[in-house]
Amino acid sequence: MNAVRNFVFARRGRAGKWHWTDIVTWIWLIGGTIIMFGPALWLISSSFKGPAQLAEFPPTLLPYVQEVAKVEGYDAPLPLYQVTQEDGSTRVMAEIRRIGTSAQMVDPANPEERVSVRLTDRQPVREVGLAINNYTDPFLAFDFMRYLGNSVFVTVMATLLTLLTNSMAAFALSKYRFKGRDAVMLLIVATLMVPLSVILVPLYSVVSSVGLLNSLWGVILPTIATPTGVFLLRQYMLTIPDELIEAARMDHASEWQIYWRIILPLAAPALAVLAIFSVVWRWNDFLWPLIVLSRRELYTLQIGLNTYAGELNVQWHYILAMTVVTMIPVVLVFIFLQRFITTGIAGAGIK
Repeated sequence: MNAVRNFVFARRGRAGKWHWTDIVTWIWLIGGTIIMFGPALWLISSSFKGPAQLAEFPPTLLPYVQEVAKVEGYDAPLPLYQVTQEDGSTRVMAEIRRIGTSAQMVDPANPEERVSVRLTDRQPVREVGLAINNYTDPFLAFDFMRYLGNSVFVTVMATLLTLLTNSMAAFALSKYRFKGRDAVMLLIVATLMVPLSVILVPLYSVVSSVGLLNSLWGVILPTIATPTGVFLLRQYMLTIPDELIEAARMDHASEWQIYWRIILPLAAPALAVLAIFSVVWRWNDFLWPLIVLSRRELYTLQIGLNTYAGELNVQWHYILAMTVVTMIPVVLVFIFLQRFITTGIAGAGIK
C-alpha cells in the first residue's frame, strides 16, 4: 500500500517539492478522468431523477425529491417549502394549493393557521432521493424481458458466427499461399471505407428476397463478416509459426483439425478482442434492426427503448434508466475479457 501511495504522490522536484511537470501531469490525469467517467456518472445520476428534476435548470448532480409531511385534516401528504416571511425569518410550511402567483400554505404544527404566500417567497425543501420507479416501471409496463432476450440472442449468435467466419477467412489469408491473396486482403480492408448508408438499400433487397424480413436472423446474418475482424485476426495469425502447421500436417492432421486445435487456441487473445468489439457492435446496433424488424415482439432492446420517444413527449427518465441497464452486459463482458485486449491488439500489429 505504501508503494502505491509513494508512486501516486511522487514528485519530480527536489526534496519532494512540486515541479511544473507534476502540476501538468495532475491536471492532465484529473481532466482525462472527468472526461472519460463524467458522462457515465452523470447518466447514472440522472437515471434516478424524475421528469421534473430532469427539467430543472441549472441541473443538479444528485437526484433530489421534495419532502412531504402528513398534516392533520388532509388525506394526502403535503409538499414542504421554506417560506421567507416579511421580517426576513424563515419557517417550514406545507402547501395546500396554488392560486395564480400565490399559494395557500399551512403550518404542519398548527393546521388551523392558513397563510397566503407569494411563489417567489418560498423554496422547496428537498432531500436526496432515488426515483427507483424509473427502473421498476419498465419491467412492469414495458415488455423489457422479451426485448432483452432478443438482444441477447442477436448478440450471442452474431458474435459466435463472427468469430467463426472471420477466423476462417483470416486463417486462409495468413497461412495459405495463393495467387491474388494480397489483393483479396486489400479489397476486404477497402470495404471499411464503405458506410452502411451506402449499402443499405441493396442489403435490404437481398434480405427481403431471401425472406429474412421480420426475423432475428435477418439482423444477424448480414453483420457477421466484418473487415475489421478479418484484418485483426489475420495480423495476429501471421505471428503463429508456420512450422507448427507443417508439423501437424506431417502427423496427418486435417486442415480443419489444424484450424480448430492449433490456430484457434493460439489466437485466443485476438479472438477475445474481436468478441468484445462484436458484442459492443451488435448490442448497440439500432439502424439495421430498425429497418429489418417491424413486429413489436421481435424488437431488440435498443429498438424497444425508442418507444419511449414519442412525437410530442419523450420520457427521458425511463430512457436514461434503461440505458444504464443496457450498459451492464457490455461492461461485464469488457471486465471479463479486458486482460486480452492489450495482448491481442499488440500481437495483431507484429509480423
